[in-house]
Amino acid sequence: MSETIQSCFKRYEKKYLLTPEQYEQMLRGMRPYVTADKYSHYTICNLYYDTDSYQLIRTSLEKPVYKEKLRMRSYGVQPDTGNVFIEIKKKYEGVVYKRREVMDAASAFRYIHGGQKPVRDTQICREIDHFMDTYHPEAKVFIAYDREAWAGTDIPD
Repeated sequence: MSETIQSCFKRYEKKYLLTPEQYEQMLRGMRPYVTADKYSHYTICNLYYDTDSYQLIRTSLEKPVYKEKLRMRSYGVQPDTGNVFIEIKKKYEGVVYKRREVMDAASAFRYIHGGQKPVRDTQICREIDHFMDTYHPEAKVFIAYDREAWAGTDIPD
């Protein structure tokens, strides 16, 4: 049985920078209410795209009402045949909207770096095409990090 891959998200994100001591304290406090999810620990690899003048990140740092970015993301280090996601991430009035298309890594690179359209013609691919035509972005920054994933449990009485 294959897992359904979510391609559209709407959510609020809050990010915090914690010291190791704060992190350990947070874990101790939440342990009764969470359990490691089915993925638990994994590495996320991101390749972010921007214009020659870094227009997208400069705009983002100004904290505008609306901003958008394009990235290629993998969950774990993937071979050419492994799945990656090409994502357009937009933020409007504090709400994050993410739209993504999944394909094997080799096809994703041919699409974004070589202009070779994917086999599937989807609405999200057309949005990616529009983004590419508007900004003409290039790969600018690679960021990888390890993630811990937790799922909530029933709150005890």
